[in-house]
Amino acid sequence: STQSGMGEPANDMFGLRVALRTAAYAINRGFHLSTVAKLGCFPSGHARAFSSQSDRTTALWREAPEQLQTVRDAIRFAASRFTEADLPFGHGSTNAYQEALHMVISTLSLSPDYLDDCLDSRITKSEATHLYQVLKSRVDTRKPAAYITKEAWLQGYAFYIDERVIVPRSFIAELLNPEAVESWCPIPPQNVRTVLDVCTGSGCLAILAAKAFPHAQVDAVDLSTDALDVANRNISDYLLSDRVKTIHSNMFEKVPKKKYDLIISNPPYVKLDHMVDLPPEYKSEPSMALQSGADGLDHVRVLLEKAPTFLSDRGAMVVEVGDHSKQSLRAAFPDIRFHFLQVSSDHDNVFLFSKSERKHS
Repeated sequence: STQSGMGEPANDMFGLRVALRTAAYAINRGFHLSTVAKLGCFPSGHARAFSSQSDRTTALWREAPEQLQTVRDAIRFAASRFTEADLPFGHGSTNAYQEALHMVISTLSLSPDYLDDCLDSRITKSEATHLYQVLKSRVDTRKPAAYITKEAWLQGYAFYIDERVIVPRSFIAELLNPEAVESWCPIPPQNVRTVLDVCTGSGCLAILAAKAFPHAQVDAVDLSTDALDVANRNISDYLLSDRVKTIHSNMFEKVPKKKYDLIISNPPYVKLDHMVDLPPEYKSEPSMALQSGADGLDHVRVLLEKAPTFLSDRGAMVVEVGDHSKQSLRAAFPDIRFHFLQVSSDHDNVFLFSKSERKHS
């Protein structure tokens, strides 16, 4: 009914609030906007306004190149559009604002260190047009932001990224902060001489390891030659070609028979049956960098089997695993004492392994 004891719903806030709740319920269950309007969720006038939401969004995008005037404008605009598009985040950003901030400063070639000084700086018309294209492509293609900007940041370092590699987002990066390594590394950082990065991808962890352990030689291993091309570019960008070497190998198969003080690995760990349910952003990444068998532990099994042969006497291995892998690990490897390290994740995502931590029978 369009009548109530409180008057015409179109003319009171109570009726509009009820209508909005009804519409939200319907939309959350898969109804299209036009269907919601036809259901009579809104009185006349409100239905027309709500069903034209997509037209409003289209108009906002069309006006963007002319209306965006400052860096602050661009960040706010992008965050609003990303929120409206209900984009998922997890490739270095956790919300729409962080994603917008990353894409805007990367596209405008701004340094995060001096962002506050630039927020109210004017954007030229050509910059605004380019920003529009970049930000719109995030919504239209559903590709990770790093694939669009060709850049990802990890622990304050920028890395070149494209579709040949997974977007770097490893929790291990936190542990490779020079101020953090002493808290978990069994060997003093200045005494670490050899590091092996298995499944290196873009080479970011190998590079961070070289920064954290200044006297170490780092070997970076990957099965993908495409990934190693990207890794070599990043290694060269950071002038580390004399200390960080890439190896084309299926995990340990072609790794030199030598001892490493530290092995690090952010291997694939997505369960096979979970791959189909991944959002489009994750499906844009190389599947070989994500999937690891029925339980997500195929690569971890190889790491735990082979690592003792390659570790020095005091050496250790740091491995990242999926959000709910702790119990599966302990069930699959009852003879291994897993020590999970503290990172910013809400789950136990990184464990430390050493020869001395095997349980005694």
